[in-house]
Amino acid sequence: MLKLRIFLLFCLPCALFAQFDMKSHYTKREYKIAMRDGVHLFTAVYVPNDASPSQKYPFLMTRTPYGVSPYGEDKFPRQLGPGVKFAEDGYIFVYQDVRGRNMSEGKFVEMRPEPDHLEGTEISEASDTYDTIEWLLKNVPNNNGRVGLVGTSYPGFYTSAGTINAHPALVAASPQAPMADIYMGDDAYHNGAFFLIANFSFYTAFGKQNNPEIPMRESRFDYGTQDGYQFYLNMGPLVNSDEKYFQFKNPYWTDCYTHTTYDEFWRSRDVLPHLKNIKPAILVVGGWFDAEDLSGTLKTFRAINKQSPGSSDQLVMGPWVHGGWNRLPGDNLGDLSFGSNNSGFFQDEIELPFFRHYLKNADDAALPKAYMFETGKNVWRKEQQWPPANVIPRKLYFQADGKLSFAAPSQNAGFDEYVSDPANPVPFYSQPTLSMAREYMDADQRFVQGRPDVLTYETEPLADDLTVAGPISPKLFVSTTGTDSDFVVKLIDVYPETTGDSLSGYEQLVRGEPFRGKFRNSFEHPEPFQPGEIAQIQFAMPDIFHCFQRGHRIMIQVQSSWFPLADRNPQTFTDIPNAKAADFQKATERLYRSSDHASFVEFGVEP
Repeated sequence: MLKLRIFLLFCLPCALFAQFDMKSHYTKREYKIAMRDGVHLFTAVYVPNDASPSQKYPFLMTRTPYGVSPYGEDKFPRQLGPGVKFAEDGYIFVYQDVRGRNMSEGKFVEMRPEPDHLEGTEISEASDTYDTIEWLLKNVPNNNGRVGLVGTSYPGFYTSAGTINAHPALVAASPQAPMADIYMGDDAYHNGAFFLIANFSFYTAFGKQNNPEIPMRESRFDYGTQDGYQFYLNMGPLVNSDEKYFQFKNPYWTDCYTHTTYDEFWRSRDVLPHLKNIKPAILVVGGWFDAEDLSGTLKTFRAINKQSPGSSDQLVMGPWVHGGWNRLPGDNLGDLSFGSNNSGFFQDEIELPFFRHYLKNADDAALPKAYMFETGKNVWRKEQQWPPANVIPRKLYFQADGKLSFAAPSQNAGFDEYVSDPANPVPFYSQPTLSMAREYMDADQRFVQGRPDVLTYETEPLADDLTVAGPISPKLFVSTTGTDSDFVVKLIDVYPETTGDSLSGYEQLVRGEPFRGKFRNSFEHPEPFQPGEIAQIQFAMPDIFHCFQRGHRIMIQVQSSWFPLADRNPQTFTDIPNAKAADFQKATERLYRSSDHASFVEFGVEP
């Protein structure tokens, strides 16, 4: 699981903290709280100084593998709580190192599986949360008996897990950009393609138990270059990474890239099936441009909504990168502007009122089921369900001469083809980068123009606004001269050519996803392609809520690499992490667009 995963918890501008002196308003205590199996978890607790028998406060807790620094009862962070106004509002803030990390005892397990039932001293993240709450209620004075849970990214996973068989005092929780089913489109693999650059950059910094008294690394990983594209080409097969780049064996990295199918290792780490009969009120938060956990956010909301129909489960999606609502204004990404301080709006009008209502008996915030930011128009909208009930499914078909149309193709035969070369993969971003470069999520795609290994299709200029809401579902008929190939689908908003406009002709990526072809029938049991035979690939891309405005065009690009965002497919049916140099071969890929084999992309459109 990757992250750049909020190594914690983002640095807001110092001016935001200067208005409130933490030390004069809070007292810090550090505890080692015993769990049911006798393991002690390090926990930092910040209590308001004006606490008295007549003044009681709720708990607001975050559990994290990233450390609850600064350590020491005389040391304070620059911010308490998920937003800058929480400390002023008054809560008992609790931060805990999860077991096996930093100052907590026990063994750390990456995305610890959640058992269906616990017996005796068996533990889970849910039980650790429960035991911690039980201790806090009994041992921290002047609490009002209510607990809120919040966390972003990996701590978002711990927030979700904490709601399972929750302690009765846990009344509100906000999983934000939570990891969920990390093989299925979330962090590790996207439709079978390994997300290379994000996972490598994360695991070079996240490995051994990260005790603050014993630094895991003396310095950051030295890539020896600023050109990530070339660095990952030079890496070769993933199996080379341990010997070449890791000074220690990192089992989390190795587990991640070697479990290439949806096996028991990944299935057991999927928290979603366990989100049943959820009792706390839930506020799921995510960003449309979250390059790490967009899928986890949407799937968490849907799982609770379906499996806990009686719960209060609400969704917020804004124009943010991963965790951006905590640390950035949310007014732009790359070349695009979103018009206002959307993070401030979220913190003041949604997040704080949510917790104040459930933890302090404040007025109901009257939040809708889904509070969604519509990109393109850059407006917030309140929806009673997600996707909206009125959306109509539409199919956008690939046509001859690079055209797209809502009418199915009429010709009896037709295809477009290109040669995919693993030695010269299509880059995912226009500039050399060693990180995932989150700006790629809405970046101008004109940098791939002229590449013969990218197929491009587009509509005529739209006569009216077209708002797309919900998941994007490609259905492709393809063939390859190889025995395995990836197919990447990118949905793009093409701006009109306008003199003097900085976005003239801009080709904005709206959503893109790879699909590893050998998993077209099963993610558990991959199958080779039969060279030259037509095969069908169908999958779902994460949701969008985007208005393609009048005069814009809709573009779709299809290609067979997206490097080094996703690892290279050798285009031979093999164990990719252990592929040999000879396994990486050119292949001719065909996309069919005839009446018998009509390839299309389907999505929901507002009337």
